[in-house]
Parts: sequence; C-alpha cells; structure tokens
Amino acid sequence: MGGCKEKKRPQSNRGDGPDLRAPAQLETQLGYHFKDGRLLETALTHPTYAHEHPAPAQADNQRLEFLGDAVLNLIVGHLLMMHAPNAREGELTRMRARLVSETGLCAQARELDLGAYIRLGAGELATHGREKKSILADTLEAVMAAVYLDGGFAQTFTIVQNLFSPLLGAPENDTKTALQELAQKKMRMAPVYRVLGETGPAHEKMFTVELILGDIITTGTGKSKKRAEKSAAGKALKKLSNRED
Repeated sequence: MGGCKEKKRPQSNRGDGPDLRAPAQLETQLGYHFKDGRLLETALTHPTYAHEHPAPAQADNQRLEFLGDAVLNLIVGHLLMMHAPNAREGELTRMRARLVSETGLCAQARELDLGAYIRLGAGELATHGREKKSILADTLEAVMAAVYLDGGFAQTFTIVQNLFSPLLGAPENDTKTALQELAQKKMRMAPVYRVLGETGPAHEKMFTVELILGDIITTGTGKSKKRAEKSAAGKALKKLSNRED
C-alpha cells in the first residue's frame, strides 16, 4: 500500500445522491455494527454538507475528527511498541508520524473506499471532494472516533490493527498464525476457512469468508481472500482469547 492514489468515480450533484453508499456497507467492511447508527452518520458528514442541510440533529464530523486523531495516535503507537520492541523513542515517533500523516490515513481510507460514503456539500462534490486527501484522512479519524464512542477501545483497537498491521512490517498472516497456535493449545484443532461469496465488479471485488473453529464461527470481508480470512481470524482470536483455559 504505497501512496494515496486517486480512484476516480462518477460524481453526483448531491452529497446524498444515488452514488452514495449506505453506511451499513461500511460497517460490514469494518467488521463492526454500530449500536447508535447516528454516530457513524455524523462521522461521514462533512461540514459543507451540514452547512447546506441545517437541522438541529445534523452535526458535522469535526468534533469526532478531533477525538479520532488522539485515538489513532494511541493505538498506532501501541501497535508500533508491539511490532518494534527494540526501536528507540525517536524512531517510534517517526514511524507513527508517517502512519498517521494525511497521506498515511488517506491510503487506509482508500482501502475502505471511504470516499463513497462521505456526505459532501455541492461545492466539494463539484471539485471531486471524495478524492481529496485531507477529506479522506479527516473522515477516517472521525470514523475511528465513532467506533471508539460506540464500542469502546477494544473494538477500535481490532479495526485499527487490521488496517495498519500490513504497514508495520508484519506478515500478512500474523493474525491467522496467532489464532492457529492458540487454537492448537486450547482446543487441539485448527480453524477452517471457506469463501461464502464475492460481490462487486472485477476491479472492486469484495470477498466474504467464514471461519469455523469448533463452536466459534466468524465471518470476515476484504478486497482479497487473504484480507477476508485475516478479518475473520481476528474476530475468532478475540473470542478464543477471552475464554477460560
């Protein structure tokens, strides 16, 4: 995942136009379903949209962006401490700054195709606001804050870990390996993965994978089978880790 490369798409003339995807699709990609859906809607609402659609309940995502910045810095810092146990403070600071920079966050936002969910004002739509690095990065921060407020730190940590682990020098199958080792230790069996389906056009495939480990059954989605398996493994690992030996 190099830079934040632009992905062109048709632009509607309304922030809630026909090309705007439903937040529920983003929940599926994140592997987390909100108890309070208004939090996610707010996270996806740019100030220009809120300004053009004034309503008492229509807040924009700026406050969530503020909180999300702090949440991402904490979790990414934690992940770096885990993945680089011998790195010194200055090196950790530089690595974190790169990962949570506007370019770094934009790249992760594009992995989620976040631009397709953002409600924008007419002016931003006219200037391809859904492809702007600053808007994508800010919205990702807001979404992470929304998850944090709705589901707590553990849920947010899992999502951020799934997004950023491939950038930390960790093998793509880290989560799967950890699950396999714990499953052998606790249950004397290995997880089984199977593809449930594929959706979307050839250039934007989304895979859904089911994981079965005894009585533990989870599903994961991703833009590749490996990513979907990793997502399912992360959920199963959390369930298995919380069990008594």
